[in-house]
Amino acid sequence: MKYLIVLLSAVFSLTAQAEQHDYKQHGDHKIFYSAFNSTFIDPDIAVANQIVRGKDKGLVNIAVVLQAGTGKPALISGNVYNIFQMSQNLEFFEVREQDTVYYLAPFEFENEDFLTFKISVQADPNMPAYELKFQKKMYHD
Repeated sequence: MKYLIVLLSAVFSLTAQAEQHDYKQHGDHKIFYSAFNSTFIDPDIAVANQIVRGKDKGLVNIAVVLQAGTGKPALISGNVYNIFQMSQNLEFFEVREQDTVYYLAPFEFENEDFLTFKISVQADPNMPAYELKFQKKMYHD
């Protein structure tokens, strides 16, 4: 599990360098997001975390962080759509280590697929969910 967190931190870092807007601010929370090919994950880490790797398999990663930098549990749900509006339900699972909390969901894609992610993030049970939407073009490795 520890190695998965290190890997995801590296993915967030690469995403931050490639894209200026890798998070959305919602109140006191920053909602970080990324989508990447599952082949970026080391095979041993994938097996240990029951992640299926493949050239047509991706992962979407969501993390909710308080301004103080502490990861926070949240309720995450959503769908991913291709250009033909065919959708896949995203089934998120939680990854935790110390103060770090991530939510991952697998999805499938075609080469050069332009995908739209629509994700509901509820960081505070007393507040309405934040509706996050982002797009990403995915490629087979």
